[in-house]
Amino acid sequence: MIRSIVLCGLVCIVIAAPAHPQEIPVDTVSAATAPMAPPNVILFIADDVSWDDVGCYATGERNTAARTPRIDQLAATGRRFDNAILTASSCSPSRSSIITGRYPHNCGRASELHQPIAAHLPWFPRLMREAGYFTALVGKNHMTVDRPQPGESTAPAAFDVVKKGLTAGNRGGHAEWVQTVRERPRDKPFFFWFAALDAHRDWDGDADWREDLYGPRHAHADGNVPPFLIDDPATRADLASYRNEVTRFDHFVGQVVDELTRQNILDDTLLIVMADNGRPFPRAKTRLHDSGMKTPFVVHWPRGVGQPGIPTKGLVSAIDIAPTILAAAGIEAADTMQGVSFLPLLADPGAEVRQVAFSEHNWHDYEAHGRSARTSDGWLYIRNRRPLLPWQGPADSVRSPAHRSLLAARDAGSLSPTQADVFLAPRPEEELYYTPDDPDQVTNLITDPTHAVDRDRMRSLLAAWTEQTRDSVPSGLSTDEHDRETGLLLPESQKDRNWFQGTPAGWDRDAAHAMGQGPR
Repeated sequence: MIRSIVLCGLVCIVIAAPAHPQEIPVDTVSAATAPMAPPNVILFIADDVSWDDVGCYATGERNTAARTPRIDQLAATGRRFDNAILTASSCSPSRSSIITGRYPHNCGRASELHQPIAAHLPWFPRLMREAGYFTALVGKNHMTVDRPQPGESTAPAAFDVVKKGLTAGNRGGHAEWVQTVRERPRDKPFFFWFAALDAHRDWDGDADWREDLYGPRHAHADGNVPPFLIDDPATRADLASYRNEVTRFDHFVGQVVDELTRQNILDDTLLIVMADNGRPFPRAKTRLHDSGMKTPFVVHWPRGVGQPGIPTKGLVSAIDIAPTILAAAGIEAADTMQGVSFLPLLADPGAEVRQVAFSEHNWHDYEAHGRSARTSDGWLYIRNRRPLLPWQGPADSVRSPAHRSLLAARDAGSLSPTQADVFLAPRPEEELYYTPDDPDQVTNLITDPTHAVDRDRMRSLLAAWTEQTRDSVPSGLSTDEHDRETGLLLPESQKDRNWFQGTPAGWDRDAAHAMGQGPR
């Protein structure tokens, strides 16, 4: 038998049983008591896609979405998660957190962009491989292992196969997804980490576009422009190219679903779809606000999702993915994992598995130290330990046409208050939002006396998490590697490529060995 779950986000995971499970005579064991074969699992991860840029999340007044018919169909017959929160809106820290089930600062140096994961931490695909799964990573990797500390050894490989998924005419990382499903060993269950390069800058989807496969390109006039950006031709063209990449990702998710259907294993396959961080535009990627940290998340699993098609507002964190997949596969989670299984939300969309989710922002091109706490009743609290610095976004976003339009409007004195937030410095040290009434988080309630109780509660939650997970703010954090106005490398990089690196958060407290989970 096969199980399947799909999450609507930028990550898609599929779990299925072997194609030819051992037959059990129906007169010996009833269907109700027959053991379930280990499911296969596929994880699809999109690169730099905000939660509301996937079609099934679009609303009339809030429609920034690309065309994503295949993911939308998975949501319609599975479970859409409306409150799935990442631990980092930064590529490799987010992925490191997903694969270990730990907060970024609890992964060693991996809390900062391009840095390795502490050697002693188990990756959940490795636990699946040791349990008999065939494992493969196809597409964007972006995860490495640090040198072992004294007394430690490097863990065995997590994947049997690692491929880049690139071919002529398709540089999106998904060129070998279907081939991998077809060529897998048929005598083992499988786990596939399918990670697209869509929709990371610089765009290549326009040049590689196949209208016969993906449909027409998105028109510049399509959709709304997020309120933090300028509604002008340059920004609309930038957004159209971005949406093309999201639509291309959707197409290849659909191709995998079609292959699973052809092999007659879709009904017993767990699928998860999500993204690693928000769209690569100002006030999204690297932000702790929903525009950066909230991910689309869709789960499809005909044999495991109760009341299919009904979305859930249950709060989940990216660190919950590892223990959930392991639980579905019947594998014990590692004691280093800080998340909790969200399988109850698949059975009942009204269930609750956690009441609070935490996120962090560390070095990503620029010096930073931000933390946030979100609660299941809709509150978002942000603590910024570098308030004198603006929060303009990563270097690739700063180099974008959309950012140049904001710069021009700033210099002309025509920015709206929400647009001006991109350049604001100094910033508030604390921010508080009630997200049901303020989905874009533009009204900071931190000094509102009517919400003092909520503010104090959120402060206490973050303080407890900080202590239990051994977070810290070292005095010598990594500094800016790029210019904040142009996004270009600073001159020092010509002499020493690592000149900007300092002490990662939590390093001085040995947070990589912390076992505390924080409030949940």
